[in-house]
Amino acid sequence: MRKRLITALGLAAIGLPAVLFGGIFYYFLMGTFLIGATWEYVNLFRAAKIEPQAYITVGGVALITFMRMFFPAYAQPVFALSILVAMAYHLVAYERGRDQSALDFGVTVGGLTYIGCIGSYLFDLRNLVNGGWWFFLVMFCVWFGDSGAYSIGRAYGRHKMAPRLSPKKSWEGYAASVFTATLGGIFFVYAFTAYGNLAGEITIWQGAILGFILGVFPPLGDFGESMIKRQSGIKDSSDIIPGHGGFFDRIDSWIWGAVIGYYFLIWFIV
Repeated sequence: MRKRLITALGLAAIGLPAVLFGGIFYYFLMGTFLIGATWEYVNLFRAAKIEPQAYITVGGVALITFMRMFFPAYAQPVFALSILVAMAYHLVAYERGRDQSALDFGVTVGGLTYIGCIGSYLFDLRNLVNGGWWFFLVMFCVWFGDSGAYSIGRAYGRHKMAPRLSPKKSWEGYAASVFTATLGGIFFVYAFTAYGNLAGEITIWQGAILGFILGVFPPLGDFGESMIKRQSGIKDSSDIIPGHGGFFDRIDSWIWGAVIGYYFLIWFIV
């Protein structure tokens, strides 16, 4: 727990200024996490004897995320081209004797789509008007939910939620995630409307609903990564972040939080 907390404080010291300044600083921060997660994604599947094309997957995610941040009109063509290039590569691989090329292609496209396309909602969220404040609101709810689930689940978790996917996850921890994320939504809406730039933009009730949703659904991102790790027989996607595992281990719930938070905001708030 001590190592986990120290690492979290270090990440906050780097991340808070990057989110506030935005632009290239923010891209380097989130791009590092998304591209690093993609490399780990490739290696996880390789451990399961599946061969996504590493350079196409990682390079495609790098291009997709860069375009979504700085040139969003070109992001979709880059995404489509990456899939076509992947198909061409895996066709050649099959002709050369790789019988599992169709499955390899599916996993390559999965990385481009899940981490590249959906993960890029981290940039769309930040690029909203007052995007730094909206990012903090959404992600603080997700992080509150994660912390509540980890702390309460570890201390009081008795009823397993998904024993095959993640044996340590409990219904008690999940309930704590929903509760603490909801409280986070209420608290940070109050703080950001009273002392930040969101005055008149969002109500306490809307913050509670947003927090509740961000407590209910982003844990599925954690389960999704656990599914991949279980199939690969690997505990953590890597050990690059002390106390937290790898990049993929960190952003599994961020991806869900970013896309859900973004659409909640543009449909009901912004």
